[in-house]
Amino acid sequence: MIKLPDFNIISYFVGAFILISSFLAIEFKKEFDSFVALSVVSLMSVLLFVLLRAPDVAITEAAVGSGLVTAVLVFALYRIGGDEK
Repeated sequence: MIKLPDFNIISYFVGAFILISSFLAIEFKKEFDSFVALSVVSLMSVLLFVLLRAPDVAITEAAVGSGLVTAVLVFALYRIGGDEK
């Protein structure tokens, strides 16, 4: 049987990075910066799903969470004319 490496340290780092990025998404004053932090949260959750050996969920999160939601939020910000200071 193949022994896989232990991902405890990496998963703790990714979890901490998700918490920090989530806090930054709430605390940033500019909407675009918050959207970028939210996209980082989605990307880190993709990495966490890969570490948990759930590639189908990781692909879905990458496509929807990181890609589509971020694009829709940036497009909506552009349409309403936000962050023009």
